[in-house]
Amino acid sequence: MSELPRASQRFFNGIFPENPTYRLLLGMCPTLAVTNGVQAALTMAAATTFVLFCSNIMISLMRHLLRPHVRILVFTLTIATFVTIADRFLAAFLPEMSRELGPYIPLIIVNCIIISRCEACSSLQNCFISAMDALGVGIGFTLGLVSIATVREILGAGTWFGMVVLPPTAWEPWAIMLLPPGAFLTLGVLLAIVNHLTTRNKQETKEG
Repeated sequence: MSELPRASQRFFNGIFPENPTYRLLLGMCPTLAVTNGVQAALTMAAATTFVLFCSNIMISLMRHLLRPHVRILVFTLTIATFVTIADRFLAAFLPEMSRELGPYIPLIIVNCIIISRCEACSSLQNCFISAMDALGVGIGFTLGLVSIATVREILGAGTWFGMVVLPPTAWEPWAIMLLPPGAFLTLGVLLAIVNHLTTRNKQETKEG
């Protein structure tokens, strides 16, 4: 079996080479559903990162006790525990944002990003490496959500993080960008840009 990635590799891989949004196309439900505003996207990303970080550490601590026939069940129960904590925290301290995000916070339980990291990293490696993996993937997921939300909010409302950046006198907002078609359009365009830059970089590296 090939050597598993080190902590630094896990961290940097999660940010771009294995970015869940632009490279692995995981977690598409929140990516499309909550990116009509940067605040909502950032809150979702923070909640997901919290759950991912805590779940990775907990699974890593239990990795020697895991058995194949209950592995996924243990992953799900562990993730559900931390999702409940995140959900109750938002309901208590950010009630308006909790209502805006609605069912998407509880749905973190079945987010394939978290389950995949439990399977690929924390069930195999120690706590430090698992924590670095979670931070890298969390940062990558945050960059994905915030970049999509930035485009949609600016073009759709003329604001960024609630602040006016395109005055109504100078810009007619594209209402479609705040609707589901705008999410698919923005994701498609940004994916195309990322793939183009990645391909060009590989070609330049090969030629160089």
